Amino acid sequence: MMKLMLSEWISTPALIAAFLIFVGSFVQTVIGFGLAIVAAPLLFLVSPDYVPAPICLVALFISVLNALKHRDSVEIGGLKMALIGRVPGSVAGGVLLVMVSTDVLALWLGFLVLFAVAVSLLPFRIEPTPMRMGVAGFFSGFFGTSSAIGGPPMALLLQHQEANQLRGNLSAFFVFSSIISLIIQIPAGFLSWHHVWITVPLIPASWVGYKLARKTTHSLPKEHIRMGALLLCSVSGATAVWKGLM
Repeated sequence: MMKLMLSEWISTPALIAAFLIFVGSFVQTVIGFGLAIVAAPLLFLVSPDYVPAPICLVALFISVLNALKHRDSVEIGGLKMALIGRVPGSVAGGVLLVMVSTDVLALWLGFLVLFAVAVSLLPFRIEPTPMRMGVAGFFSGFFGTSSAIGGPPMALLLQHQEANQLRGNLSAFFVFSSIISLIIQIPAGFLSWHHVWITVPLIPASWVGYKLARKTTHSLPKEHIRMGALLLCSVSGATAVWKGLM
């Protein structure tokens, strides 16, 4: 039995999943978010079991690492309304998970990723008022619980912060939000021991992506990494939409 379970970790789907998580963790460590945007649509094509719970588990791991690294830049007070809004948004996302089919979820993932790319390219600045933070927290919970892609609403509001402050605040928010999403996913049937088991080999891949990003962040132009990530996200999102429509 154990031999059969271990074989799942070295199968082709598991190795592909680990590579996608490695890339996503690298991107998230460099720019503050992007793990799910990069990985979720393609992981869903590898196996729907990887979305959303395993990605949320990895996001919790990588967010803890980044939050500890940038803990001096975290402003919990400024995140209060977003954290409050995150709870009802997560409940709504859990309801969506129960109601939709896998084909609809694939479309949802694809459109969310393409929306996130479009938002990232917006030229104007939106100030993070308490009301806007609450709304962003709600939609982050809704998107994050249903698809693991909860970063774009918060990143849109905080994108003009200083780099370490952005990474720190987003990471602290994602620690809390990942825990809430995982709690909601248990009664919805999307977090079980099976999902935990297939997540185990993804954690080392995430750690390697984190360490590589830490070593290369200062030598690679941030804008080049950002544009490369957006290109990858566009391909990933379009692939998920195509799959959902087939």
